[in-house]
Amino acid sequence: MKTINFFKIAIISFALCFYQSHASEKVKTLDKAKIKPANDTLKSNKRKNTKTTFAITPPVLKATGDQLYCPLSSINIVTSITISHDPAELGTKAVYIQISSGYSSGLDKIEIQNPAAHPSIVQGWYPNEGKLVLSSPTGGDVLYSDLEAAIKDVVFSNSSPTASGTRTFSITVGQANYLPSTGHYYLYVPSIGISWTTAKAAAETSTYYGLKGYLATLLSADEAKLSGEQASGTGWIGGSDQETEGTWKWVTGPEAGTIMSYTFWNNGEPNNLGDEDYAHITQPGVGIRGSWNDLSNTGSLTPGDNYQPKGYVVEYGGSAGELPLEIAASTKITIPIATPDPNPAPMCDSGSFNFTATATAGATISWYSDATGDSAIHTGPSFTTSIISTTTTYYVDAGCKSNRKPVVATINHTPTAPIPGKLTYSNCGPGPVTIEASANIGQINWFAEAIGGTSLHSGQSYTPTVSSNTTYYAEASNGLCTYDTRTPVNIEIYPLPVVTDETLPLCQGQTIILDAGIAGMTYLWSTGEATQTIPVDKGGTYTVLVRNSDNCSSTKTIIVDEHLVPQINDVVVNGTTVTINLVKDEDYFEYSVNGSDFQASNVFYDVPGGLHNAYARDKTGCPGGNPKSFVVLVFPAYFTPNNDTFHDVWEVTGMENYPQAQVTIFDRYGKLLAQLTTSKMSWDGTFNQALLPASDYWYVLKIDDTQPVLRGHFSLKR
Repeated sequence: MKTINFFKIAIISFALCFYQSHASEKVKTLDKAKIKPANDTLKSNKRKNTKTTFAITPPVLKATGDQLYCPLSSINIVTSITISHDPAELGTKAVYIQISSGYSSGLDKIEIQNPAAHPSIVQGWYPNEGKLVLSSPTGGDVLYSDLEAAIKDVVFSNSSPTASGTRTFSITVGQANYLPSTGHYYLYVPSIGISWTTAKAAAETSTYYGLKGYLATLLSADEAKLSGEQASGTGWIGGSDQETEGTWKWVTGPEAGTIMSYTFWNNGEPNNLGDEDYAHITQPGVGIRGSWNDLSNTGSLTPGDNYQPKGYVVEYGGSAGELPLEIAASTKITIPIATPDPNPAPMCDSGSFNFTATATAGATISWYSDATGDSAIHTGPSFTTSIISTTTTYYVDAGCKSNRKPVVATINHTPTAPIPGKLTYSNCGPGPVTIEASANIGQINWFAEAIGGTSLHSGQSYTPTVSSNTTYYAEASNGLCTYDTRTPVNIEIYPLPVVTDETLPLCQGQTIILDAGIAGMTYLWSTGEATQTIPVDKGGTYTVLVRNSDNCSSTKTIIVDEHLVPQINDVVVNGTTVTINLVKDEDYFEYSVNGSDFQASNVFYDVPGGLHNAYARDKTGCPGGNPKSFVVLVFPAYFTPNNDTFHDVWEVTGMENYPQAQVTIFDRYGKLLAQLTTSKMSWDGTFNQALLPASDYWYVLKIDDTQPVLRGHFSLKR
């Protein structure tokens, strides 16, 4: 919430009282010999005295001054000023000079240039409003003649070197702000907490030098800025959507009933919170300065709140039957700007250029050869240079050196013939080739044709991908200035030696010959040899660089895959399943348990009992390793001792390969029935020559002291 400036309110209240008692309706009590005709009366005021009361004719202000202004300087706001007045009234309380349009707060200023020459006048500058007040230091009237002299010495200045636009000055003897573009007067009336309906009624009962008042209807940006941003406070204006929600109309003054085509709402407004049907100029510090918001008829009832009404804006002028007042006059200054048209197209080597520009109305365009000089080389909207041969900058302004702008006449010199890096470039085989050419000025463009065509690339170097002999053409250009003949640059493609990579097996401990594969070339092996073939006895990756007579080379890669000799680490026998384990397994090994039938797997099933040899060899034919013997012991699951020559005895196949082996046979109760050795390797199912019954029997096999004991059982069937 922005703090209310009570000092400012006090000043405004004082001014309002002054306006009501002095500026609004000038009435003086005169001797009958000095009375004015009745038709000069603006408004009758009756006083209880013995003299007759007559109105004083309002003064008439005439001012001239439609001038051009250069930033960072000072200029009188008028070239002439006259104040015609009633002979009965020689002076007034104050004159108000307002920058009524185009005001740039913080940069623009108006003031009496030589205040010491006007001792009967004090000046007050109000930068927030853009207003200068000339009044008496004693508070009394100031002679109109003194005011005329002071106004002639009022100057305008702007502190920005880039100032632009137009400033309008309104000069009036009344306190209300005068806007020349409308011919109306605008007065802010402070009244804390006043409602919209009360403000409307108060505005409509007020008059200003005979003009009827009404809540302001702001139809343009000039009106909105003067009454909002440059006003001394915030308050009600004459807009409402009370009739139809969302349809905002002006409901006061001559515009009553018309749609508000121009609006200056604050951010997010109007938002219709709490039946907000009336337009109000926003409190300073709340969003956009001078913008509008919508409020209810009373606004906020909280004292000091941002949305508590602080007053209202009254507009005078435009009502039916009213004649315009002449208590105000206006002048203006324009900051002249020369706007040059785009620079003419560059020329080659030399030429004459024509420049054109437009300027602010009333300004004279001048052309210069430097940015700060005072001597123009030409005056007028167009300027034609002499014939020049180098790029030259000229300058143009409309009377203000600070707004001087450069224009450029560009001369591009035609380059000489392109110089190629080489006339012919060679490349071994298809691929990218970088070609080069240079120009003394400008750039190089590359083409596929000697004449015409489209540029393929711009730059000193160009890297096309080529597969056959090709010619490209270099063109030197500087802007649109081009050397007329393109320089050819050739590319020749030489064939590469054709090589094929290989992968070769090498048996461990042997030697193979590696061959580059093409005769009649030069060779360089990764081993350092320079012959077509080399012997190697180790696995690895070998390369050979093969170079032909065109000095083009290809690299052949030979991978030598050295195959190891297989070494059997052990043979694991699990019943009739046999697994051959190597010291190092390779996928090029194969296995066998009989020396003739080989397989890729190292696991064999259903191997018959007895002594066997395990084999491992190279699939490619490299020599194999040493075989390893193993024994498969087969324990029959049953036997049928019925003398039919089939399974008549129970014996362990393969046991004969273990001389120390012993098998002990028990019945289910653990009774020892028989012992088998290499000298007696079978049992016929008897004990002490008596036939034993069909049943399950148990065995224990001890091969020797280094092997684990094997246990199991079998069946005797009869």
